[in-house]
Amino acid sequence: MEKKRVDESVQVPAPIRVDRYGFAKQEHISPDRLAKSKSAFEYQREERKLRKWRKMIGVGGSDWKHYVRRKPNVVKRRIRKGIPDSLRGLVWQLISGSRDLLLMNPGVYEQLVIYETSASELDIIRDISRTFPSHVFYQQRHGPGQRSLYNVLKAYSVYDREVGYVQGMGFLAGLLLLYMSEEDAFWLLVALLKGAVHAPMEGLYLEGLPLVQQYLFQFDHLMREYMPKLGEHFTREMINPSMYGSQWFITVFSYSFPFHLALRIWDVFLYEGVKIVFKVGLALLKYCHDDLVKLPFEKLIPALKNFPDDAMDPDKLLPMAYSFKVSKRLEELKVEYEKKNGKLASSKAKQKQKQPA
Repeated sequence: MEKKRVDESVQVPAPIRVDRYGFAKQEHISPDRLAKSKSAFEYQREERKLRKWRKMIGVGGSDWKHYVRRKPNVVKRRIRKGIPDSLRGLVWQLISGSRDLLLMNPGVYEQLVIYETSASELDIIRDISRTFPSHVFYQQRHGPGQRSLYNVLKAYSVYDREVGYVQGMGFLAGLLLLYMSEEDAFWLLVALLKGAVHAPMEGLYLEGLPLVQQYLFQFDHLMREYMPKLGEHFTREMINPSMYGSQWFITVFSYSFPFHLALRIWDVFLYEGVKIVFKVGLALLKYCHDDLVKLPFEKLIPALKNFPDDAMDPDKLLPMAYSFKVSKRLEELKVEYEKKNGKLASSKAKQKQKQPA
């Protein structure tokens, strides 16, 4: 019997190298970005942090609400330092209110996925492969990751037919699915968009993106108040926040930011609300202020979408973000925006009335 010859010219593809979060590693990584091996001290510190968190939340989250009531400042401080990755999925569900929604609605998710149809199904299928394409969970076409993402987005589009499905929602659901089951991710999406704990986010995805417009109005005013020189430069170069900031709000920094930074922002976002998005945006502009004020229009847009590596270090960026106090001013700007918008809407209505039939 003739032996089959092995074709040595055929190369077996090398296994994909991934980082600790499951994203394919780049072939070339600058020495500054190479993760240093952890020392024994760092491992011990992480273990101590994990023990503190386990004690704080209890078995399956049983002690969480009691601890938050007793020591809210401790909880806030620990969340700002970063939730341990192994507990992140559970803690996100606890701080968002999604765990309660899940318990109050048994069987609803299964009903939405299996028995209901959505007008957005083709749009969801088209966009699936664009969501975290470099993550191993989502790389296989029609694989388990893409199927789970489809199910969550389809279920939400049925659950809330007014919002339906908008492309940016895929990054929210995609991020959540890396830390929890389909059903848990669905109810966390509901908690966010419907406002279980904080202000509802659904206005980010409604027709006309009304909440995006409000947030950009607020952000532009805050930026000009904190950084007047940069504000003047943006005016001269005709830069407005819709050119660089819309995705910050629509995807809560999950679209193009380094994943380790996005996770730290999400920890705070789920506990403190959308104000952290404003704070991080302001911190980015402040960090790069001296460079940005020198750039002309054609270089500003790329710079505002590709910040330098050192600006993306959570331990540098987030303390700067926390230094901005925006809560009171955001409320004032919201009222100002609503008044302005109300006047615009009423003036348009009057113009229509004046037009001959």
